[in-house]
Amino acid sequence: MAKSNGAKSETTAQDTPLVVDAEDTTTEQNSSPAVEENQDIDNILNSLKSLLSSVEKLQKVRQEVGDIKPLVGRMLDGELIAGEELEQLKTGISGLFRLVRAYSDHQTALTKAQSARNLLDEILK
Repeated sequence: MAKSNGAKSETTAQDTPLVVDAEDTTTEQNSSPAVEENQDIDNILNSLKSLLSSVEKLQKVRQEVGDIKPLVGRMLDGELIAGEELEQLKTGISGLFRLVRAYSDHQTALTKAQSARNLLDEILK
């Protein structure tokens, strides 16, 4: 009978060989820049879509608010406003909050979409 020396056989991470498929590594390295470029292009196009959407919203809110600047000016001058003009002013003032938010969203989208200039210059020569 064979006797055991009492030492247990343990396998560590250092003892086990690491097998790496060279083909998988090469494929990942070769496709990585293309994937990143496609993602960049997708991000740029999405930023342009967001900008277009924000422009549409801004224009819509501006139309809803209307031209209340003269009415606000008159109110700030201390003139009393009544009737239809007062209702227009109320609607316009409540719309100003949406207008400010739409303007802010537009500025953010505009900043994000600036990276599209280089791409468009390159593509649309």
